[in-house]
Amino acid sequence: MISVVKALPPIFYDRPTLTVARELLGARLVRILDGVKLVGIISETEAYFGFDDLASHAKVGRTIRTAPMFGPPGHAYVYFTYGNHWMLNAVTEQEGFPAAVLIRAIQPIEGIEVMMERRLGHDTLGPGKLTQALGITKSENNVNLTEANPSLWIEAGHFIPDKSVTIGPRVGLNKTPQPWLSKLWRFLVKEPILYLGDEHGLIGR
Repeated sequence: MISVVKALPPIFYDRPTLTVARELLGARLVRILDGVKLVGIISETEAYFGFDDLASHAKVGRTIRTAPMFGPPGHAYVYFTYGNHWMLNAVTEQEGFPAAVLIRAIQPIEGIEVMMERRLGHDTLGPGKLTQALGITKSENNVNLTEANPSLWIEAGHFIPDKSVTIGPRVGLNKTPQPWLSKLWRFLVKEPILYLGDEHGLIGR
């Protein structure tokens, strides 16, 4: 039986995207892969929301690809980019409004050997890197992250204090124009998260 500390409920995601992006830091991203539980602590996020955000996929409107962004809060939006990377996002705000938080990095704490093998010994500090480590692909697109399921969910962790968080511009936006290029919508834990070893033992340092 796979244990669940406490999956973050839909109401957690049905809030302003910047708030969700900040508060996802320290949460536990859980993946069941070939019967093995893999867990990473979320340590970096980026917010994308609204039709006016020219860095967001929503700028082109609702398409087959972007449909999950318009769906229920707390579902996964997984897409393929740069020809070889899958990206995992958590959908936010009310259904019908396109918004999501990109999970950019995790700190592995459970199933580390499996993740490192999948990453050939390299880190999980990057959105494509963490999906490779966790084996996340199109199959996880639109999965409900707010409940334990056979695939993927997000559990509550401990709050990371403001003093341990860096806020800055989103990265990898290429030719995105201003002011969207410089929006301070990226949240990063400054230092490695100290894991105390019990199911609730996450603190920022």
